[in-house]
Amino acid sequence: MPALPLGEAGRYVAAAYIVFLVLIVVYVAIMAAKLQRIERELRELAGFAETRQNPVPTGRPAAGVRGVDPTQPQTGPDPNLAPPEAVGGPGATTRGAPDV
Repeated sequence: MPALPLGEAGRYVAAAYIVFLVLIVVYVAIMAAKLQRIERELRELAGFAETRQNPVPTGRPAAGVRGVDPTQPQTGPDPNLAPPEAVGGPGATTRGAPDV
């Protein structure tokens, strides 16, 4: 004699198939949502990278940036570099120590 009568076994098998199908549909829906989010973030990052590579020229240098004419030789010290004393280089003084 079988463990379950054939009439009842058919219902359990159908229920198992339905549960499995529902799980597959839920999994595919989750993966589709995740893929959409990743694609949206990639489009955002690509836009940031593109604007950084090809900035829109405004006709004037950014704040704090000195315009440089590449056809003219640079004369004098570079004003964008700090003097050695400011960064603790040669000639820097320490607090409380006398200058020698």
